[in-house]
Amino acid sequence: MKTQRQRSRKPRVALVYDFDGTLAPGNMQEQSFLPAVNINKKKFWNDNLARTKEHDMDEILSYMELMLEHSRATKTPVRRDTFKEYGQRIKFFPGVDTWFSRVGTFAKQAGVVVAHYIISSGNQETIEGTSIARHFAHIYASRFRYDENGVAVWPALAINYTNKAQFLFRINKGIENAYDNSTINQYTPEEQRPVPFRNFIYLGDGLTDVPAMKMVTYQGGKSIVVYKARTGGAKTRAHNLVEQHRADIAVPADYRSGRLLDKAVKAAIQQIAARHTFEQCDTSPLKGLRPPK
Repeated sequence: MKTQRQRSRKPRVALVYDFDGTLAPGNMQEQSFLPAVNINKKKFWNDNLARTKEHDMDEILSYMELMLEHSRATKTPVRRDTFKEYGQRIKFFPGVDTWFSRVGTFAKQAGVVVAHYIISSGNQETIEGTSIARHFAHIYASRFRYDENGVAVWPALAINYTNKAQFLFRINKGIENAYDNSTINQYTPEEQRPVPFRNFIYLGDGLTDVPAMKMVTYQGGKSIVVYKARTGGAKTRAHNLVEQHRADIAVPADYRSGRLLDKAVKAAIQQIAARHTFEQCDTSPLKGLRPPK
């Protein structure tokens, strides 16, 4: 059962983002690594697809291995610092640069505490090199292991569309690493978890986000699928996910103030705040024993 102190705490909200296609257009490799090694992006992804089929291989592990092969072939060692330099080249969707401060201000006025997280198949070090990296409480993304010279030698973590869900549980339980498989599998009462799933807002852009979006929605949170404005095919695919009950709404990836995405996220935050206020009115001694609605 929750104590009076636990009930009076401000509700915590987790805003969780995919990266490629959600915060930034395209794939980060196309804005950074591929131009550096002079590889055509279409050829790179076609080669990657062929490799996954030939070896019945995970496509994230495949593209990471392919990156290492190209770096060796072109004698362009990929270092941790190199990836972070790549991150400085990433261009974002409209409004992303001011998004986090605006959401933070709004959340504070609404009486909730917001934390931002990344769960991405893209490269973690590249994301860490971007101008927005400082806004995230934690970044869960695919990354390499590095040798004593800081050169990438092997995939250390590959995040694909199915295992994105486990990182939602890590946020839910307050586990800020990828290696702890003990704590994540231990039973933790809902009221002791830092961020309940119904306080999650997930932003993704396509099929690779479906398992994560579906789980958040099923657990009472909100899932928003975004698409690049003025791209008919992307818009149709996004709305199909809503019609298939895989996401709650579909909106353009426009983070500017007053746009649909801005309104939707703020409405979701207000709803969480209002629910928390309503539940403070419940004085029943059984409150902490009842399952969340």
